Amino acid sequence: MIRIPRPFVPVEWSVRGRRLSNADHTLVIGVLNVTPDSFSDGGRYLDHAAAVAHGLAMWAQGADLIDVGGESTRPGAAEVHAGEEAARVVPVITDLAAHGVLAAVDTSKPAVAALAVEAGAVVINDVTAFSDPAMASVAAATECGVVLMHMQGTPRTMQADPHYEDVVAEVAEYLQRRAEYAVGCGVAPDRICLDPGIGFGKNLSHNLDLLGSGVSALAALGYPVLVGASRKSFLEKVLGPIPAAERDTATAAAHTLAIASGAAAIRAHNVVEGLRSARIADAIVRRTP
Repeated sequence: MIRIPRPFVPVEWSVRGRRLSNADHTLVIGVLNVTPDSFSDGGRYLDHAAAVAHGLAMWAQGADLIDVGGESTRPGAAEVHAGEEAARVVPVITDLAAHGVLAAVDTSKPAVAALAVEAGAVVINDVTAFSDPAMASVAAATECGVVLMHMQGTPRTMQADPHYEDVVAEVAEYLQRRAEYAVGCGVAPDRICLDPGIGFGKNLSHNLDLLGSGVSALAALGYPVLVGASRKSFLEKVLGPIPAAERDTATAAAHTLAIASGAAAIRAHNVVEGLRSARIADAIVRRTP
């Protein structure tokens, strides 16, 4: 059966007084891990100057947003104290914002999010989708955009034995409920973006289902959908053993199909490759009746 791309529907995302939209192009979010242990580039940008330089480079390459994280969420990763996490990310966000870069903070800790917003972050990216009610309070008190992601379990346990009866239906239902919760806490609907959480408590089959019909199901909820398949281990399960840094071509394939299914944004370690693949997908999707 021939798979027809989902008809293109532009969406807008309000982030602290700015409007990000995929009307002209799919949004590309650059990944900046200020950590010693992230699965792809752990330790490479732990140094402050290196982190700022990489963030500025991705921005110059054309990223629409730089997502700064100070705690690894790879399977089995150790938890980081809020003080240490803030010390990693806040100075980087401060310097990026001073250069006019739109930055997001990738954290599940309300205290870290509050400090990052004060430093200039325009988006709070919470992999736990406001499981801590205090995070909803932080978001509601600002005009920041928010990313609500689905995760089964915690980063420490999520890949032990992920199980779903219907992964697409369950993820969509969960994120719809979390979006409704955020709105009930005072977050405007146009500030919300949804992320299916590729690789977060999912096996290969779950990830493939979400990248196909799952993206379409989430897009139908009316919020921008962010997909982050960049360099993740499920790609290796399809291709066989391949180092994380060599998975950009496979990442591009996954993101291209996600865009065809309705994703408004992709999250990529390699911004240049992400932009190239997204622009080709955009050219095709926007010509589809």
